[in-house]
Amino acid sequence: MIRLKNVEKYFEHGPTKTFVLRRVNAEIREGDFVSIMGPSGAGKSTLLHLLGMHDSSWTGEYYFLDHPIHKLNKKDRSELYKKYMGFVFQSYHLLDSLTVYENLDIPLSYRNIKKSERESIVCDSLDKFNMVGKKDLYPNQLSGGQQQLVAIARAMIASPKLILADEPTGNLHSNQAKEIMEIFKKLNNDGTTIIQVTHNEKNAEFGNRIIQIEDGWIAREQVEARV
Repeated sequence: MIRLKNVEKYFEHGPTKTFVLRRVNAEIREGDFVSIMGPSGAGKSTLLHLLGMHDSSWTGEYYFLDHPIHKLNKKDRSELYKKYMGFVFQSYHLLDSLTVYENLDIPLSYRNIKKSERESIVCDSLDKFNMVGKKDLYPNQLSGGQQQLVAIARAMIASPKLILADEPTGNLHSNQAKEIMEIFKKLNNDGTTIIQVTHNEKNAEFGNRIIQIEDGWIAREQVEARV
């Protein structure tokens, strides 16, 4: 599904370069559940946003479903993202001017789905995440944990082939976090590829691969046996 060849990202300060990612080579297979771990500032979130096509200032080769992302323009990248990906941001990125219901409807509006079908999908998602009573509220009327649940529901709602999640349970209490990871695991068992950045070893163990990043380099990888 994903191939990275010698991907690098750096910032220039006069004649010097500060590297955030160094010679990243990786392959993510369809159906993988990958956890990216490492110390703060190692480049984990930078790599995740690069995979999610939010960042175009990098070098190297990135293939997604055999599309050469490094050669595509911004519009074509955006179309691939909307069609195949869902992203859970660490800071929610909900649209403040839209209700919970409207925030969930946005990813579906990018696709060729009839309004009546979209309504049914949104209602099912609200029910799954116990947010039916909050569907007409705006993000600033929700707690941080509730906003994170909406962000996770939004990422999942269009049944993407790939979910990218940046510390997806960071603002949730332990019971909510466990529920979310179990939902991720079920989605993965049903065929959705998941890549998450996490500091939480218990969350990492839900996956089948752990990639450790240190100082922008892939330091090592651990592959778990499939159950």
